[in-house]
Amino acid sequence: MEETPSTFKLLYETAATATGGRVGRSVTADGKLALDMSRPKVLGGDDGPGTNPEQLFALGFASCFHNSVQYVARQRQLDITGSQITARVGLGRVAPGAVGLAVTLRGRFPTLSEEIAQALMEAAHQACPYSQATRGNIPVTLEVEPS
Repeated sequence: MEETPSTFKLLYETAATATGGRVGRSVTADGKLALDMSRPKVLGGDDGPGTNPEQLFALGFASCFHNSVQYVARQRQLDITGSQITARVGLGRVAPGAVGLAVTLRGRFPTLSEEIAQALMEAAHQACPYSQATRGNIPVTLEVEPS
């Protein structure tokens, strides 16, 4: 069992339970989110009506990262009205018999120059819990949508 660092102070915790893996059902402990899971055709599935782990990871990373962008923007007194973050999550072969993830985070900042937006993305990448969890484990690319 992995231990948490002694400096870790729990602020929030949640849980979810999956049955059936990529072709099953996943439910949060509080029941607020219950989803059927389906395997994409390109991964040998039937492209059923459910979602998949990569889509869920993309949703979580995009939301968490945008929150970090908002936090850093407030600190720097930047107007990020109309901003959005898109997380693109890829699943690919990293070695024979092994697959891994890669993420691209793309920011849209209609009120900022590309240079300031890029600096904001890089600062948010240092603050975001998802970025911290993935740092050194999977490739994460930061992109700013041209204005």
